[in-house]
Amino acid sequence: MSEEPKANQPQGMHVNSEAEAHQKMVRGSAWMTAGSLFSRVLGVIYIIPWGLWMGANYAQGNALYAKGYNIYSFFLLVAIGGIPSAISKQISEYNAVNEYAVGQRVFKRGLLLTSAFGIISALVMWFGAGIISTIFGGYDPDVIPVLHALAIALVIIPSMSLTRGFFQGYQEMAPSAISQFIEQVFRVIYMLGATYFIMKVQNGDWVGAITQSTFAAFVGAAASFLLLGWYYYRKRSELNLLAEQSNNNIAIPIGQLFKDIIIQAIPFIVIDTAITVFSLLDQATFQPMMKMIYHLSTEQINTLYAYFAFNSNKLVMIIVSLASAIAVTVVPLLSESLASHNMRNIRKQLEDSIVLFLFIMIPGALGMAAVAQPLNTLFYSYDQIGTLILQISAFTAITLGFFTVISALMQGLSRNRDIIRYYLIGLLVKIIVQWPCIYFLSTAGPLVATAIGMLVASAMAMYDLEVNFGIRYVKLLPRINRILVYSIATYVGARAVVYLLNLILNEQSKTQSFLIVILAVAVGGAVYGYLALRSRLADSLLGSRAAGLRRKLRIK
Repeated sequence: MSEEPKANQPQGMHVNSEAEAHQKMVRGSAWMTAGSLFSRVLGVIYIIPWGLWMGANYAQGNALYAKGYNIYSFFLLVAIGGIPSAISKQISEYNAVNEYAVGQRVFKRGLLLTSAFGIISALVMWFGAGIISTIFGGYDPDVIPVLHALAIALVIIPSMSLTRGFFQGYQEMAPSAISQFIEQVFRVIYMLGATYFIMKVQNGDWVGAITQSTFAAFVGAAASFLLLGWYYYRKRSELNLLAEQSNNNIAIPIGQLFKDIIIQAIPFIVIDTAITVFSLLDQATFQPMMKMIYHLSTEQINTLYAYFAFNSNKLVMIIVSLASAIAVTVVPLLSESLASHNMRNIRKQLEDSIVLFLFIMIPGALGMAAVAQPLNTLFYSYDQIGTLILQISAFTAITLGFFTVISALMQGLSRNRDIIRYYLIGLLVKIIVQWPCIYFLSTAGPLVATAIGMLVASAMAMYDLEVNFGIRYVKLLPRINRILVYSIATYVGARAVVYLLNLILNEQSKTQSFLIVILAVAVGGAVYGYLALRSRLADSLLGSRAAGLRRKLRIK
């Protein structure tokens, strides 16, 4: 976990130099990015066989899946209660002052809280399924069994997430990343097996297949929790040693521990549910607004809803997950710097976090927009509306990811009230512009409304960081400008490959679309990688590894 203290420094204290902090952030981000990326990619690949087995019910199945998961995601975040992120922050602060024993007590008390929250939330979701489905988009009897299946997962996922937060508090990102991947593997295996058995062997109904597909969340969570328990067992002796070497200058009663955890968790609840609340708002307003404006049938609206709430969302969340990886990594680092009152380190970590996010997110979003047509064909079907929605989603994903990172920076610096206020203002903006956006932009309206709301909230948070922590955005402009230029070059390169290959290949074929995606991504990635390495832009983020890559690739 943590290195044993050196003889010439206080036990349990970290050498929190700028270089070490930067290295921790990059290493932690690498682990969390890898875990998020692999699990998200796996969570998208399953769509190809799953969609084939669902057959003619595919579009309606997607809509039902999205409706159930949006509600579940909200309940899950409330059940988790922001406790994992809050405890990760608390543990990092206690570890920074050599109070490891207190941090471990916080974790054990937190397990009791998350278990209780999980059980209560599961019971509410199970018995209130009918009322809940009515609130979010009108009563739909098909949603009820889906919510029942998802309620079971609520029992264990909060405690599993808390255990991930515990390891993150020690800046150990590998257990979280690997368990995230394992969770997705078991989830997808069960989902595909159950769907195939119901739809192909039993010739069953599609609602039953969707219900079992959502129950897969419990199967994946159980596998992940077992793996985290094994990691904890392996580290038990090291944890006990750190606890024995603690200063033990802080004695906190159990009641105070619970109170501190809940107080710390409340801001994380509000912010962690931000994207989900925006999605639930779309779910509740899209159908009535579309009926009123365009006079479409429920089936037509469900198909359009699936375009942005399920189809494009599944794909763009791959790149948004990269932002989440950075966010998870930076919170304990900032908390540690804040505890030691190292303002210079705080400013450096803030600037590095923003640039690292943009370095990954902007080329990722533009690259996805460039290959939207073959990508949509590969995972769903050849569809011009679906392609357009995916392109718009890719661009709006930048705003979702940026809000994720900027809110994590604010929370890591204990600016909780402020980021909640900015988020609520952004949500209000989203509510105000939702109707005109749907009126003028139809299916793309909710995406644009979300982007506007997130931009408003993020801009206010950026100004807050500038005023209170002296972050110098002007200093970042040269690097940001290069990222933008290189990302545009990436887009042009990938888009050119898609255009040329569409002239000689069948753009409506899934197999040939796969070939187009692979070649376009390879060209776009090569363009961005070459420019970033040659200009030395990658050096400020990857350190000595960038020089090693240049030598291997013979880039001067």
